[in-house]
Amino acid sequence: MTAEPRPKRYPPPEFPPRRAKLFARTPPAIFPSILGLLGLASALRLGLGRMGWDQGLGDLAAGLVVALWAFAAVAYGVKLARRPGVVMEDLRVLPGRSGLATLTMGGMVTAGLVAVYTAPAGAVLLVLALAGHGVLALLLARLLLTLPPEARAVNPTLHLSFVGFIVGAAPALALGWGLLAELLFWAALPVAVGIWGLSLRQFVAAVPPAPLRPLLAIHLAPAALLALVAGLMGKPMLADLFVGLGAVSALILLAAARWVTASGPSPLWGAFTFPLAALASAMLVAGGLWLWPGLLLLAVGLVVIPAIAWWVLKRWPGGKLAAVTNAAEA
Repeated sequence: MTAEPRPKRYPPPEFPPRRAKLFARTPPAIFPSILGLLGLASALRLGLGRMGWDQGLGDLAAGLVVALWAFAAVAYGVKLARRPGVVMEDLRVLPGRSGLATLTMGGMVTAGLVAVYTAPAGAVLLVLALAGHGVLALLLARLLLTLPPEARAVNPTLHLSFVGFIVGAAPALALGWGLLAELLFWAALPVAVGIWGLSLRQFVAAVPPAPLRPLLAIHLAPAALLALVAGLMGKPMLADLFVGLGAVSALILLAAARWVTASGPSPLWGAFTFPLAALASAMLVAGGLWLWPGLLLLAVGLVVIPAIAWWVLKRWPGGKLAAVTNAAEA
């Protein structure tokens, strides 16, 4: 007669339940929606300027959203200071991967908004955001090399990590750093095209599951951002080309809206926000025939983007958003 193995002992439940330390589980999933709000503030300032109206409302919106981004960045900074290893853990999941990339992309947009009032502060923030984005891209590349082949499948979040540098081009131009803007534009262009091509081939081979379909909206962002930067750099033909590509992509997403959103509201809906704001800005910068579609998109964004951001951000306190998105805890 053989003795049965003793069952595994589990620690008794804590009473009262253990509470995580302040900001120890800040979810990166807050940042895509915040990036959308930052982009919306920028688009609002552009729209008001195009119409010849006072930009006071745009400045107010920019101030509020910059403060929100700064608070969220500090919250994640506290988490990172408690245990730096959380970065690699957050990069292992798609919500964390997209969230961390949009954290530094949000820093680039913030730099542009701040540079309007104080160029030195905007310059410092832009350099820090670009450097941080570069570090995250290198960490992600190293992580992907260690994963099995099936875990290295191309997905839209790669645009954020490896093409997201293009966001820094607009504030670079505002600061008078034209050479940096050119470098960011031409470096991002082939990477974006490569990811589009690989993603299309993968989409033909296997349709993404319903919960991940909102991430497809991220494919719109590089086209919109390349159009925006091309317009600001005085390259109208390239601007029109990428605005047209962005408009076609947006129409396809709109036509497939029920299919893309089949799984219902989720934190991944933050992926709808910043491409919408970027495309509106690109159209407003291009002007001409694109002006009124840009104003229409801005009007839609003023409703849709804050609604999605509120839905996501209200789940941050209490830890629900962290639990749903598998955020690491410091």
